[in-house]
Amino acid sequence: MNNKLFVGGLSWDTNDQSLAQAFNTFGEVTDAKVITDRDTGRSRGFGFVTFSNASDAQEAQRSMDGSDLDGRTIRVNEANERPPRGGGGGGGGRGRW
Repeated sequence: MNNKLFVGGLSWDTNDQSLAQAFNTFGEVTDAKVITDRDTGRSRGFGFVTFSNASDAQEAQRSMDGSDLDGRTIRVNEANERPPRGGGGGGGGRGRW
């Protein structure tokens, strides 16, 4: 297991600080981030919590999955690393060259 957890079902009122605070009881949280919409700045309802070690992350996942946070039942899973995105594609037009 890695040190990063996916947290889904977050309340619109949950922010980075309250997310970190909710998970701090399980060990050292090195990063907590609620993902927001880039246009509106509003929470997208999920976030990520990173622990300093994997055993704390595992305990937090077991304890927090299905629990209540800010009035919402959250789900907590091991975060999957996103595969690297491809760069910009070539134009491929019907040029002369």
